[in-house]
Amino acid sequence: METGSNGILTRRFFMASAARLALAGPIALMSTRAPANGSAARALAFEHTHTRQTLALVYAIGNDYLRESLQQLNQFLRDHYSGEIGNMDPRLFDQLYELKTILGTEQAFHVISGYRCAATNLQLRKRGSGAVAQHSLHMEGRAIDIRLPGVALVQARDAALSMKAGGVGFYPAEEFIHLDTGQVRRW
Repeated sequence: METGSNGILTRRFFMASAARLALAGPIALMSTRAPANGSAARALAFEHTHTRQTLALVYAIGNDYLRESLQQLNQFLRDHYSGEIGNMDPRLFDQLYELKTILGTEQAFHVISGYRCAATNLQLRKRGSGAVAQHSLHMEGRAIDIRLPGVALVQARDAALSMKAGGVGFYPAEEFIHLDTGQVRRW
C-alpha cells in the first residue's frame, strides 16, 4: 500500500484501487445499488482498536457496491470477541463516507465495535454496561462505534447528527460515537 509521509494512504492509492476494480468488470459489482454518486469511487480506511488490523479500500463505484470490498469489510468488522462474521449494511459505509466528507478528513476511522453476535451482546450486557442495548443493531450489522483521530468527538457527533441518516450515540467517557442505519434518533 502506498502511503504519504504522514503514513496516511494516498489518494493515488485509492484511485488506482478503484481503477483495478472497475476493470474487473461486473463480477466485482453487487446488484445492490448504492446512492447515486455519478461514477465516483467511494473509499474508506479503518484501524480496529481491538485487533490492530487496518483496512483501506474502495467499497463502491458510482451506483454499485463492490462485492469483494463488502466481503472484506464484513471480515474486518467481525465480532472481535467470538470471531463470528456478520453481514454489514452497506448503507452504514455510505454514512461513514458522508461523515468523512462533511468533516473534510482522510483519516482512518478507529473502530471500537462493528458486528456483534447475540452471545457477545448478552455477555456485554451482563457486565453491566448500560451502553449495550438488548436488541442492538450491532447484531444485525447495522451499527458501528468509531472515532476519528484529529477530529473532536463533539464535532464528529454534530456532523453525524446533521446527516439525519440513522441513530447517533455519543459516548464521551469511552471516546466514541455510535452510528447506525436505524431510525433517526440520538442519545
